Amino acid sequence: MPLWGTASGPPPPMAEGGGGAEGSAGSSSSSGAAAIRSLLPTRRRLRLDPPSKLYFPYEPGKQVRSAIRIKNVSKSHVAFKFQTTAPKSCFMRPPGGILAPGETIIATVFKFVEHPENNEKPLDQKCKVKFKIVSLKVKGPVEYVPELFDEQKEQVAVEQILRVVFLDAERPSAQLDRLKRQLAEAEAALEARKKPPEDTSPRIVGEGLVIDEWKERRERYLARQQIEGVDSV
Repeated sequence: MPLWGTASGPPPPMAEGGGGAEGSAGSSSSSGAAAIRSLLPTRRRLRLDPPSKLYFPYEPGKQVRSAIRIKNVSKSHVAFKFQTTAPKSCFMRPPGGILAPGETIIATVFKFVEHPENNEKPLDQKCKVKFKIVSLKVKGPVEYVPELFDEQKEQVAVEQILRVVFLDAERPSAQLDRLKRQLAEAEAALEARKKPPEDTSPRIVGEGLVIDEWKERRERYLARQQIEGVDSV
């Protein structure tokens, strides 16, 4: 099974600098600082809703959707990226992006649901697929590219590992209703992004528009005169 849909790269190069005791002292202090950082609790940059699960309607043999709200709760711009243990059967929209402080986005996750095996009852099968959201603090509103996470691996933080939970599509529930609302919001946001921006520049009235407007005024004036003439008779 692939590890979160990412390829393992070569080990990072050794840092250049002076050798001898000074170099080994710098290396020891760096490793000690890294060890201390690993023991400290990680401060979340993103708030997720749902916080730890992805709910999917259980429809075997079909591609189903889930949704998750992602909000940047930090004071800087944050890049996020989805990863999954099953990149061939799952994908995300968007797969990643950059959020400004306080900005929120609803991501849609697509998954193909396999048929039950070994006479398992519906909804009883355990899904081994997992999703992971990682984050990276970036300087300002830069353009998102996945390579950002490869260039600054030491700064990447794991926000959450999400477990898949199936819902009975035929039985109403609070989770299913909430999922439908989030999917509707995600579709509305996607359609809004597709629309061209409104033209707010001042409208320049061309010669043809002036002539057309003059014709309309004259026709209204003649019609009014005709009505007044009929009334007088």
